[in-house]
Amino acid sequence: MTDIFTKQKRSEIMSKVKNKDSELEVEFRKKLWRAGLRYLKNSTKYYGKPDLVLPKYKTVIFIDSCFWHGCRIHGSIPATRTKFWTEKIERNKARDKEVTRVYKKEGWNILRVWEHDLPHKTDRVIKSIHAKL
Repeated sequence: MTDIFTKQKRSEIMSKVKNKDSELEVEFRKKLWRAGLRYLKNSTKYYGKPDLVLPKYKTVIFIDSCFWHGCRIHGSIPATRTKFWTEKIERNKARDKEVTRVYKKEGWNILRVWEHDLPHKTDRVIKSIHAKL
């Protein structure tokens, strides 16, 4: 299957894809802040560039996208370039495991939240974060 856009148009579309501050992330952070949890966002000082760092609790939080992190429920491989996308997502999953291993070895709490848990379960996720801290 060929792309329906020209290379220039596809490049323009892809340049607008953001890797942070999605609506889900912003809403989640607002609720986390209202719950009294203070954090750093997208800090490059920490390994794996976590979405949120709660230094006081020695905790990092990653908000994992269903597509990019290979969610078993909602993740899917595009119909074109399947080999490329399968390898890409497998590398992402391997990197996630490595990041988790490093933080656990250093005694940090690491929380991974799937994007599909945020729209309707944000309060439940925040309660579970409080419980783990």
